[in-house]
Amino acid sequence: MIASSKKGANFMKVNVDISPQYKDPYAVIYTERVTPDIQRMIDMLGSYDSPITALQSNGDIVILQPAEIYMVRVENTENIIYTERKQYRSRKRLYEIGEQLGNQFMQISKSTLINLSCMDSIEPGFSGTLLLKLKNGCKDYVSRKYLSEFKKYLGL
Repeated sequence: MIASSKKGANFMKVNVDISPQYKDPYAVIYTERVTPDIQRMIDMLGSYDSPITALQSNGDIVILQPAEIYMVRVENTENIIYTERKQYRSRKRLYEIGEQLGNQFMQISKSTLINLSCMDSIEPGFSGTLLLKLKNGCKDYVSRKYLSEFKKYLGL
């Protein structure tokens, strides 16, 4: 099946091949260069949207969808998951949570993952870092180690 979509002056061909020989979906994008629109498609196609289990302060286990999570940060050897209004603890390691959350999240420091769709503003920080503010009021610094990848994502 071949379908097409028009967006402004741009034209993109979409080819979907449905067959029992394919066990898992697989996407290939042919392009001259990676534009911000192409990068968003790559991020969207690569995201898993796998739920995360977390603990409330009373010990109850809650299921969080990736879209609900604004930030995950290591604090005093515990992983704290920040949502719009609440905080939860997770027993998983930060890299395990990052793998489960997928491409909509980016590591900005040794101890912090952020949801890219929850960014609000960025301010210059100390020693070449950036202070990232999220829509829920959380903030953290983008460390120099992760700065180039972060700037690349923003197109800076």
